[in-house]
Amino acid sequence: MSTKALLRALCAGAVAVASGAALAQSESLSVKIGVLTDLSSLYADTNGNGSVTAARMAVEDYRKAGGTVKAEVVSADHQNKPDVGSVITREWFDQGGVDAVVDVPNSAVALSVTELARQKNKVFMNSGASSSDFTGKNCSPNSIHWTYDTYALATGTSRAVVAAGGDSWYLLTADYAFGHTMEADIRKILQATGGTVKGSARTPLNTADFSSFLLQAQASKAKVVGLVNAGGDTINSIKQAAEFGIAQGGQKIAAMVLYITDVHSLGLPVAQGLQFTAAYYWDLNDGTRTFAKRFGERMGGRMPTQLQAGAYSATLHYLKAVEKAGTKTDGKRVIEVAKSLPTEDEVFGKGTIRPDGRKMHSMYLFETKTPSESKGPWDYYKLVRTIPAEEAFRPMGEGNCPIITGSR
Repeated sequence: MSTKALLRALCAGAVAVASGAALAQSESLSVKIGVLTDLSSLYADTNGNGSVTAARMAVEDYRKAGGTVKAEVVSADHQNKPDVGSVITREWFDQGGVDAVVDVPNSAVALSVTELARQKNKVFMNSGASSSDFTGKNCSPNSIHWTYDTYALATGTSRAVVAAGGDSWYLLTADYAFGHTMEADIRKILQATGGTVKGSARTPLNTADFSSFLLQAQASKAKVVGLVNAGGDTINSIKQAAEFGIAQGGQKIAAMVLYITDVHSLGLPVAQGLQFTAAYYWDLNDGTRTFAKRFGERMGGRMPTQLQAGAYSATLHYLKAVEKAGTKTDGKRVIEVAKSLPTEDEVFGKGTIRPDGRKMHSMYLFETKTPSESKGPWDYYKLVRTIPAEEAFRPMGEGNCPIITGSR
């Protein structure tokens, strides 16, 4: 054998040994995934046990597809309190053997999880919080922002409403990180499209009474009342807006964040005609319907929200990244590998992950159906427009993410 042939054989053998070692290592990996969620309050329907179920479905589907990493899913209730979320996450990372956190509705709680994952070199698959700061000033090499963000939600809905003549707004804004960021995003979009904000009110999280805020909105004579809230707060504010005759008085209600569980609770007679932006709808295509059917079989017939679909998708991709990386202990490395892999599943289809941690997929502008248009339970949305990912999400250069700017 010539020297060149010998070298080629030795190199091939080394590659084979390395590949075999990586495979053996991934086959021996066992990870623990913590679904940190709201199990008892205003986001329990949009996330809650549905997100836990979705994460477990992802583990099962990954293993059925031949995945080699074993996984256990645990869950806890953060009670929408950053201090509670921090205590749980720290205990998970330090003593509970948790390698990655998924979900985390409530941007204030998610901010604390982001920092802990960075400090402990763990992984945060942020599928439940919405502040666009997670790919901006609060981006992290240990986190990916998965389902949507305030920029994408605000962009799709605000542009559509302004284009239809709704060029003056009054905002009812949830008084915490998510609401503050989304209001800032809405103001930027309105300014760019010729709209104006005639006033705004900061509303307490999980409040039962929106009457004083709605009266302020009525008095403003703004064409649009923008609801910058989510979950139970959205349900309560829309119900009370109907009681006050906001729409009957000529003002349009714009729900900046709306979930199918909200529409189900409100009923189409109250929710009909609302336009909003979302990342997922169960009846969008064959893949979304397949996932929704399997989810519904486990959840008493309930259809998944976009955040529950996000928990499934994020968990599935995390497991693929761990297998490819061959490690679970180096969270930063797992995230680097996750960003390098194309994303694909039946809820979001094909996508990519940007260097700033933004998961890229299409968003959709929907309108809720009238009662006569609905063909049955959970048949609530009609598609107005598909928004390409590059249009829906903020350009990476505008986020001031430290990973991109080199300041971290």
